Amino acid sequence: MRVPTAPQKLRSHLNLASGRGPKRLLVRAALPITRLGASDVTVPQLCYGTMLFGESTSAAEAHVLLHTASELGINFFDSAEMYPVPQMESTQGQSEVILGQWLKTQRREDFVVATKVSGPGNMPWLRGGPEALNASAITEALDGSLVRLGCDYIDLYQLHWPDRYVPMFGETEFDVERVYASAPLEEQLEALGRAVEAGKVCQVGLSNETPWGLMECCRLAKASEAIPHIATLQNAYSLLCRSFETGLAECCLMENTSLLAYSPLAMGLLTGKYLNGGPREARLNKYRGRYAEAESRYGNKANTVPAIRRYIGLAEEAGMSPTALAIRFVLSNPLVASAVVGATSTSQLEEVAAAATLGPLSDDLMEAIRNIHMQYPNPNP
Repeated sequence: MRVPTAPQKLRSHLNLASGRGPKRLLVRAALPITRLGASDVTVPQLCYGTMLFGESTSAAEAHVLLHTASELGINFFDSAEMYPVPQMESTQGQSEVILGQWLKTQRREDFVVATKVSGPGNMPWLRGGPEALNASAITEALDGSLVRLGCDYIDLYQLHWPDRYVPMFGETEFDVERVYASAPLEEQLEALGRAVEAGKVCQVGLSNETPWGLMECCRLAKASEAIPHIATLQNAYSLLCRSFETGLAECCLMENTSLLAYSPLAMGLLTGKYLNGGPREARLNKYRGRYAEAESRYGNKANTVPAIRRYIGLAEEAGMSPTALAIRFVLSNPLVASAVVGATSTSQLEEVAAAATLGPLSDDLMEAIRNIHMQYPNPNP
């Protein structure tokens, strides 16, 4: 496999100011390494998400953060053709461009690069606003991502969301009146299979998918050699959103598909920084009214604040930060291959990486979390 294991206990001087200013001493232990599904791809249990690169995070800042992540043993990066968010025509694709610029200064084979193809949505500037995520749309999107990333291949290529009606981004009830289907799953998966055969893609995955969608894709893969195995599912999973555990968890176990858990900190809610309003530059404040997907899921709902306060109290009792509790909870689930984090500062990256090296939570803490969850189940699904 191309990807080396994370560094063992070591010390290194890292200049966190792009060559200027004092150097800080980083002391870090090895990040746990896992395998993506049934594939031979191994990754650290933290994946660095790039969805803010080109919007709130400049190219120069992003390159410092990518270097820091690499120094911390995080060599798994996730992007998407529609990024950065909030999505707009003037910045579309910049997250991949910025990541690609940095990768050109590194040995490509040392990193696992993931990105995603968008389904139909309110983005007319994206590939002409296609009406369906059909084979030609997937091929066009993939070729565009390869150019922006400056890569010959992508390690993990994912369908960003289903090309059919499913409840997403805070919705929980299935509305039969809204059902539609566009491009058949078989057509989409065969297009991904041709990309694998051509050497453009190593592994394929799904995102924001349902139990039926995952199982149908797995069924189709078993029925046809032209369709690759689904290595990963990238869905939200956190202390405030545990819907994965009902339905999808069994599917992932039985089909040997790994979860990439995005928003393990519930877009910062679980750090407690929004309890008193939060900093003006924090995402849910900075982009208020411009980022519907985030607000629909992470807006203040009935049990959001009470649940957060209970989890913060539990973290304090256990002698750890709320961030550490949230990250370690997600990584305690054996079906999680990696937690996708979107840190915007080197200190955030260091804190999350340190938490990930501490291992699963104790049985007593998991039981305490279970009790809070029973009282405030999934306040931000």
